[in-house]
Amino acid sequence: MFAIDLIANGYAQLVVDVELRHLRTMAAIADEGTFGRAAALLGYTQSSVSQQVAALERALGGAVFDRPGGPRPVRITPLGEVVLAHGRDLLTRSEALAEAVDRFRAGSGRIDIGTFRSVSNLILPAVVRRLLDEHPGCDIRLSEVEPEDPRIGDLDLLFHDGRIEDDVDHVKLLDEPYLLVAGAGAFPDGPVRVELLDDAPMVAWPHTYHQRWLERELAGHGARPRFVFRTAGHDTILSMVRAGIGSAVLPWLALHGSDAASDDRLGIHPLCPSPTREMYLHWPAGSTRSPLATRAIDIAVEAAHDLTGPG
Repeated sequence: MFAIDLIANGYAQLVVDVELRHLRTMAAIADEGTFGRAAALLGYTQSSVSQQVAALERALGGAVFDRPGGPRPVRITPLGEVVLAHGRDLLTRSEALAEAVDRFRAGSGRIDIGTFRSVSNLILPAVVRRLLDEHPGCDIRLSEVEPEDPRIGDLDLLFHDGRIEDDVDHVKLLDEPYLLVAGAGAFPDGPVRVELLDDAPMVAWPHTYHQRWLERELAGHGARPRFVFRTAGHDTILSMVRAGIGSAVLPWLALHGSDAASDDRLGIHPLCPSPTREMYLHWPAGSTRSPLATRAIDIAVEAAHDLTGPG
């Protein structure tokens, strides 16, 4: 039902409720010239068309067509001209609305995703690629979140390493261990006990949220390395390790997305015990998710499973 405001002489306002099907029938009669041809166009009986026009005229309180009778075309009244002008606009808008709803249900539209560096390497590209393949018209917007105080805000989805305090639902994607990267032969093959890193020269990130967490984890197991160089960027850190400046402890996803494993200048070792962070995907609790957001969650879970394997 739509409300049409009719202004008479600039003073009186008449608000009426009119059904779209009545407007659609009226437009067909005006275009076709007779009730019979309009009925054939719309797939109605002629009596049904007459009933709809009668219902419209009762709602408006006046005639919208003059009916000369016989095969002669009907003539639209001055009131009908006003109603039809507004009615065609409403019909156009209703068609646009129906199309927009259909696109939404099909997975088009916009999705806002908050992320952080590690997930941007592997899981997020898989999500974006598959969403764009399945829904080429979708609008995907990414933003970096503050790791020390993550907020869901207006985001549809938020990746974060750990649970957040907002009113959110979540799914755990994976446990991401940290690995030791050192020059080839610097440590025996296999796992390295964390306490062996005590006072060892190490290249690391600056004092970011994740780096401070990692250093606390290492200290909790008796290792306080000597941080001989700090720099942003996993690739830069790996370059420093290759140059023999020190070893590094980096998240598994960062190494998984690099060529470090095939570089004979480097050795990659599990740590025992291993600092491990949990990666979660969050969305607003109790909200009605769009099909696009629901599909993104499914893809993220699949991508995390593909990375870690069934175990």
